[in-house]
Amino acid sequence: MTRASRVVAVLGPTNTGKTHYAIERMLGYRTGIMGFPLRLLAREVYDKVVAIKGPSVVALVTGEERIVPPRAAYWICTVEAMPEGLGCDFLAVDEIQLCADPERGHVFTNRLLRARGTHETLFLGADTMRSTIADLVDGVDFMRRERMSDLVYAGSKKISRMPPRSAIVGFSVDNVYAIAELIRRQKGGAAVVMGALSPRTRNAQVALYQNGEVDYLVATDAIGMGLNLDIDHVAFSSTAKFDGRRMRDLAPNELAQIAGRAGRGMSHGSFGVTGDARPLDEETASAIMDHRFTPLRKLNWRSAELRFGSIDALEHSLEQSPNHERLMKAREADDLRSLKMLGRDPVIAARASTAPSVKLLWDVCRIPDFRGISHAEHTSLLTTIFEHLHERGRIPDDFLARQIRHIDRTDGNIDALSKRLAFIRTWTYVAQRNGWVGDESHWRDQTRAVEDRLSDALHERLTQRFVDRRTSVLLRRLKQKEALLAEVNDQGEVTVEGEFVGRLEGFRFSPDKSAQGAEAKALKSASMQALAPHFHLRADRFYNAPDTEIDFTEQGGLMWGEHAVGKLVAGADPLSPQVEVFVDDAAGADVAQKVERRLQHFISRKITTLFEPMLNLKNDEALTGLARGFAFRMVEALGILPRAGVAQEVKDLDQDARAALRKHGIRFGQFTIFMPLLLKPAPTRLRLVLWSLANGLQDFPDAPPPGLVTVPTIEGTPEGYDTMCGYRAAGERMIRIDMLERLADMLRNEDSRGGFEAKADMLSITGMTLEQFATLMQGLGYRAEKGERQKVKAAPEAAAVPADAAETPADTPEVSETAAEAPAQEAEAAVEAVAEAQAEAPTEASTEAAPEASAEASEAEPEIEVFYTFTWGGNRNRQNAGRGRRGDNQAAPRGGERQERSGDRNSGDRQARGGGKGKPKGGKPGKKGGPRQNQGAKTFSARPPKKEKAIDPDNPFAAALMGLTKGD
Repeated sequence: MTRASRVVAVLGPTNTGKTHYAIERMLGYRTGIMGFPLRLLAREVYDKVVAIKGPSVVALVTGEERIVPPRAAYWICTVEAMPEGLGCDFLAVDEIQLCADPERGHVFTNRLLRARGTHETLFLGADTMRSTIADLVDGVDFMRRERMSDLVYAGSKKISRMPPRSAIVGFSVDNVYAIAELIRRQKGGAAVVMGALSPRTRNAQVALYQNGEVDYLVATDAIGMGLNLDIDHVAFSSTAKFDGRRMRDLAPNELAQIAGRAGRGMSHGSFGVTGDARPLDEETASAIMDHRFTPLRKLNWRSAELRFGSIDALEHSLEQSPNHERLMKAREADDLRSLKMLGRDPVIAARASTAPSVKLLWDVCRIPDFRGISHAEHTSLLTTIFEHLHERGRIPDDFLARQIRHIDRTDGNIDALSKRLAFIRTWTYVAQRNGWVGDESHWRDQTRAVEDRLSDALHERLTQRFVDRRTSVLLRRLKQKEALLAEVNDQGEVTVEGEFVGRLEGFRFSPDKSAQGAEAKALKSASMQALAPHFHLRADRFYNAPDTEIDFTEQGGLMWGEHAVGKLVAGADPLSPQVEVFVDDAAGADVAQKVERRLQHFISRKITTLFEPMLNLKNDEALTGLARGFAFRMVEALGILPRAGVAQEVKDLDQDARAALRKHGIRFGQFTIFMPLLLKPAPTRLRLVLWSLANGLQDFPDAPPPGLVTVPTIEGTPEGYDTMCGYRAAGERMIRIDMLERLADMLRNEDSRGGFEAKADMLSITGMTLEQFATLMQGLGYRAEKGERQKVKAAPEAAAVPADAAETPADTPEVSETAAEAPAQEAEAAVEAVAEAQAEAPTEASTEAAPEASAEASEAEPEIEVFYTFTWGGNRNRQNAGRGRRGDNQAAPRGGERQERSGDRNSGDRQARGGGKGKPKGGKPGKKGGPRQNQGAKTFSARPPKKEKAIDPDNPFAAALMGLTKGD
């Protein structure tokens, strides 16, 4: 302990400029060495000295990094890696109070007692070391430096209320990650600093904080070891830590070392607690603010005079006790523990039988356990390394290459990358040892390159997980009150200052759904401010957009492309709906009014186009009297009226009135009065929307799929839904009203009293099977009686008849006004298909060609077929119509009631049929003669047309047919 130079202990609290003072003193000499407690801090000081003196004269030596230029004059090292015997002019050790650290204290104590510069030696640290240094170091001078700013206690604060430029301190990796995730959600992000990070990752994370990309730092107590950051407030998430052996409370001086990082230069700082940490008691808080702490009485010590004669001798020298009252024996460190475990291995003990081999074993045992898996795993790795070094003198290149190649991967999450970084640090340490590898320069470069790649990947993952760049950027710009630049691409994606913030859907901004809480509010606030001009530009483009870009939905929504921009609401009448727009308030009233005008123009033109026949009817001033009143009824019903509900009005119309209404396309059917052009899919879809609005429905029923003759009856639909769809409910299914009128034309020629069977053209026109058709007929008021019989094969001549019958004579007049052209083509095509299928049935000639097959068939059991016989059921239909439909939707009744429902008969009709004015209701018309003789009704039967058939007096359609043919 002889004095070799001027020794000065520069003591004081944090933010006193001790490190800066030491750097200035070192650079005043020709050579110098500085030892630091952390690899991170050593790198920071190395960068500073390189900036002043240049890289050619500055060396960096740590356990995993070695940069030593040939002309190195200034050595920046970790305390463990400080070279001995260089004879430098200047030497300094930072954070000398770590002499009391249970794990590493003996290393600092060794430097305090043994390390000296030839001209000047500085020990930098806390004032708690004053008395101890005075007792252990002869002739030491003391220099006290005062803090340059005030440090005050701010109490407890929630993380959500943490001020900007704050550091939150945790004492475990899990705790640090949890806090960083919470800050990301609430504040936009945080940088993460831990001692286990590589310098490259740590510097990148610190840069995020220092350049203002994030306002918060989450760190372990590593920031207490001299890292200089612009921190205004330090908050402890806990005041206890695991020291490697047990959980213990931090002493006031340890808390002060960390809290003192708040405030830099002349800027004042504050400290406090957050999360689950208990508030500091008044005594502790005062001690930290006043920098008053209990002096350190004991320092950890381990002998530096090692004997390498044998493993036992080495162990004995390492376990010697100190001979000074200020020193205490350090607890068993990891290197000594590893030495003891390896020394018990007979193979290792046999190899380490000489002083050089024991020294080699000790050097191997000093490899730090960077991986931290388990001590057994670590000693196993040390065994392998020692065996290679003892047998070959170096570690084989192929072995080292395999180890590095296994680690050199940048995929995976934060934990995976952190583990790989810990693994590569082992091989980086190995590569730094002189003589342990073949090509030292190559392997040092290799391990450094892998560490750099993993460091960059870890920084990227940390940033992705704990930093929301867009929120931090937006919050910073908002705080600085700068104008924000927003862009909207063709897909509606909104970026503000280059960061994706959400989507512009029509005229409403939808923030990114991943944002929550304060983050979402910040995003929306910044986005709305930046989007203001875009709303006006988009409104102009929408106003000039063609109608083809706008559409309405079956629920009354108004769409511009794929985005909803408004909805329809009920107006004064069904044909005059109003518009409610979907425009964000931030867009302004001008934008909302422009969007509303454009949508109102669209829906008005859509109604005018699709309902043109009906609007022409409404606006026809030539219509007078009953015709005008009936036109009003048609418009009010949106172009479709069940005939039963307006039977008297139809009956009261004279021929001139009917003719005037027919000019507008109105057809008087047996069941429905309608305008065929309004049965098309587009008018039907719009009619359902307008009808739903007018009736105040909450959920609008959908229109049936286009092109179907019948569709299933939907339970629970509002009354009148089937009519608005252009269908009539008939039991389990609904049939299109124009096709129902065609079916009615066919049924007029059938004997409904005696019973009849369904013809092929009836099935074809409805597109149903026989069973489905039976259900439909029951829904229309008929009885359907099921039967079975032996199937009779058709003769060859009979088989050919349907094919011929499928050809409809060109001069055959239409049987009814309800036969619209498009449905007629569908029905005729279906009938032709049935006819062709029947025409392909086996003929007599084919039977003769296969006499054996015919004989077998004749001996086989007869084939049974199912058939239905239909008879009129009268008022029974009220029970069969299903779903509680109104009576005005039922089939035509029989007898005298039929005359009232025929509707199209006038007094002239009755006189022509012999009814007479005084004839009582229910009189039967004549069976022969009459108006139908020359009608030439068109049918779609697969049978040859009958020349003439008397009208069945009980047929429910007979009276109506005579009335239609005579009156219409």
